[in-house]
Amino acid sequence: MESTITVNVKNNAPYDVIITDDFKGLSDRLLSLYEKNRKLCIIADKKVYDIYGEELKKELKKNFETVDGIALELGEENKSLATVSDCYSFMTGHRYDRKDAVIALGGGICGDVAGFVAATYMRGIGFVQIPTTLLSMVDSSSGGKTGVNFENYKNMIGAFKMPQLVYVNISVLKTLDAREYASGMAEVLKAGLIRDGVFYEWLINNFPYINDRETEYVSEMIEKSVNIKRFYVEKDPLELNERAILNFGHTTGHALEKYTDFKYNHGECVALGSVVAAFISYKKGYLSADEYYEIRDMFVPFDLPITLEDIDIERVVEYMKSDKKNSSGRLRFILLKKIGKGIISEDVTYDDVKEAIEEIDFKTGE
Repeated sequence: MESTITVNVKNNAPYDVIITDDFKGLSDRLLSLYEKNRKLCIIADKKVYDIYGEELKKELKKNFETVDGIALELGEENKSLATVSDCYSFMTGHRYDRKDAVIALGGGICGDVAGFVAATYMRGIGFVQIPTTLLSMVDSSSGGKTGVNFENYKNMIGAFKMPQLVYVNISVLKTLDAREYASGMAEVLKAGLIRDGVFYEWLINNFPYINDRETEYVSEMIEKSVNIKRFYVEKDPLELNERAILNFGHTTGHALEKYTDFKYNHGECVALGSVVAAFISYKKGYLSADEYYEIRDMFVPFDLPITLEDIDIERVVEYMKSDKKNSSGRLRFILLKKIGKGIISEDVTYDDVKEAIEEIDFKTGE
């Protein structure tokens, strides 16, 4: 099985997202992008590199003589300029130049770090994404946004760097732990909610097969999710306007990541943030009560949270106020006009948000 989605971005060469079930043929595809004498540097999450690093290097060495690997301990705490600096040191020490390439092997954090390295090393070198988590397959690998955290601010330092190829090998999902797989489902559900109500219903109706990671269903799910991401990236590659709709659930979600000190992962916080956004959409009259409750409850079959214990709402709101997505100090929120249609709203107040967070606040002291 193999499918190809081509992403056409203004002022950027088109690139393909390949969805397949092995690494065979990857080296030949890269040969269409780079000359045989070019160096390839795999920047990888160490856990992923330990499983797939040697297999990937063997495949790439079919056509390329120099294939290096940098295996990093990656988490939000070391998604930083210090980690980027370590990569620069390796690459300068091994004399990488502007015609060489970085290959990201791992999840979203790995893609962010490796992409930022590729965007800034010698003002930009080749870049390929090989996502290994469901979340990075359906979302972060194909959008061109890269970045690292600074102090307490998530993704505060970054650059846009479109990949030259995204290679999705869905067989690696077999080794992905259940919590990380569920985290990716938050972004899949988001994609349906903001753009395709029929796809959203398909996800709900087929959740047992999706949770069992059956190849046929997972492949279709990833392809539809990537196509939704492609739609927004092509229309607004630099996130100046409509692409912001992809941030549904993220305004509150990012604040909850910081609030929980990243004990709740990105997808779990996006699920919680999506419940908050859906509640506000209901209170604004866009969704019926039944639609709101369906959206909230349908995260549960995919093992995603819809409540958090004893939330300090004021602290969460303070984190939201520092979110870089706010416009000129105003709160910018993505709501649902209906299931399958996301909209950008700038008339959501912090009182609206506080009321919505109350909905996900499970008070254990009562």
